[in-house]
Formats: sequence, C-alpha cells, structure tokens
Amino acid sequence: MTPRTIAVVGGAGFVGSHLVDRLLVDGHRVRVADDLSTGSLANLADARHVDGDLTFDHLDISAPEGGAWLARHRPEVIVHLAAVPRRVTRPTDYAEAWARTLAVIDGARHHGARKVVVALPASTISGQPRAKDLPLKEADPQPRGATGVLARTVIDTLEHARARHAVEFTALALGSVYGPRQRPSDGLVAAFIGALSAGRPPTITGDGRQSRDLIHVDDVAEALNSATSRGDGLVINVGTGHATRVSDLWEMIAPDGPEPVKVPARPDELTRLALSTARA
Repeated sequence: MTPRTIAVVGGAGFVGSHLVDRLLVDGHRVRVADDLSTGSLANLADARHVDGDLTFDHLDISAPEGGAWLARHRPEVIVHLAAVPRRVTRPTDYAEAWARTLAVIDGARHHGARKVVVALPASTISGQPRAKDLPLKEADPQPRGATGVLARTVIDTLEHARARHAVEFTALALGSVYGPRQRPSDGLVAAFIGALSAGRPPTITGDGRQSRDLIHVDDVAEALNSATSRGDGLVINVGTGHATRVSDLWEMIAPDGPEPVKVPARPDELTRLALSTARA
C-alpha cells in the first residue's frame, strides 16, 4: 500500500489511538489533532515508540488554528472520531460537535483531502429495532434521541459534500466497542471490569435483558483503516451480527461475582441491537 498522509481528529482517544497504531504499521504519515477533553497522551505511548511518521497537536479542530493545521499538513484522508459524543452533559455539546464536523468537511474541501471517514455510535441511528429486524441493516438510518438527530445530520452533510464538492466519505456505525485503553465510564465491558477490579457490584439499568453488539477495538481500527480506501458514499455497520444480553455479559466476565445493582431503565434505553455485517 502506498503511504498516505492521514489526519486523525480525536486520535488520542480510545478508538483513535488504536487506529493510529494500525495506520503506522502500514507506513502512513499520521497527523493527530485532539483537544484531550476525553483523550489522553498516554493512549499514544505505544505509537510514539514505533519507527513511524507521527505528529500530535493539542488543538480543537473547530478553532481557527484547526484550519491552519489542515492547511499545513494537507492530508489525503481525514478520519473524524469526534463527530457525535457518546453522551451529552451540556446543551453546548451538540453545538461543539457540529462545529467540529463542519470544520472537518470545510477543511477537506479547501485543503485537498479526497475523503472524510467518520465513526458514529450505531445506537444513535438504529431507532428501536424489533427482534425480527436483527441483525439491523444500514438501509435507512433512524435517529434515536437528540444525539441521533446530530448523527443523521452529519451523514446528510457528508452526502451533500460528496454531491456538490466531490469530497468522498464513509460513515461507520459502530457497535459497543471494548478493549484496552477504554475508560470505565465509556463502555459496558470496561465498566464491568472496573467494578470487578474494585470488588463491588456493577450497576445495570433496567432488567439486564437489553442486548448489545460487542465489537473489539482492534476490529474497529481495522474497519476504519479499510474505510480510508473503500466504501465511498456508504454507511457501513461495524459489529459482529450477534446480540449479547447485558446480564449475560456480566455472567461471562464474573461468573462468581456479586449480583448487579439494578436501577430503573432510562426513558430512551435501547432495548436490543445486533448489526448486519453484510456490507462490511
């Protein structure tokens, strides 16, 4: 594979840092921008010790210096991992996420990037699928909640940029990602392992019968790497096609562990999800 310059926005995060590792293995020139609001330089420790072409800049891509950063590096592909937050704690989170996406697309248009790859939580565009709909296909994304509206808007804007400005895109809809470097607050598996390590019972919302499509971060990094050169104009699921119940997951992780503490389900709790992998 011919080495390319690839920008990773959010590259110091959980998923982003694994993608950086993968891109360096393939010999690409990797340019990371991260405001470190959720990422950490510690996540890039492995990448900094390999013999590869890696740079890191602590910046918000939507700030004025973000455009200058893209102009300086002129990446061929931009991988945008800060498009849709996993959770929203402030009303301004939506506006800030949207500003980042606009900056990435505008930067791609004006600074020579051929393609933008984005990662979105599949749960934001899955709706509330029925059991007979699983594994869920990508055919018609259904926004779920305000974060889902943002995700749908991101996809629509990418489609517009492709049609009007010839900027290609691939949007990856990710299942429940787990693996090394994940914070306990950011994923079910990490939360359960954190509870087990601390010797306390985990907290489960609802009755624990809700299901998720669990996917290892190495597989997600490989999918993102692949998307830099294929899947133009598509939304592509990244999952396993299998639904795992939350209560069963705890049993697998800690068969002799304490009984989970159950709290009322959130009003927008996703009941079930497994993703079709036919398009991947």
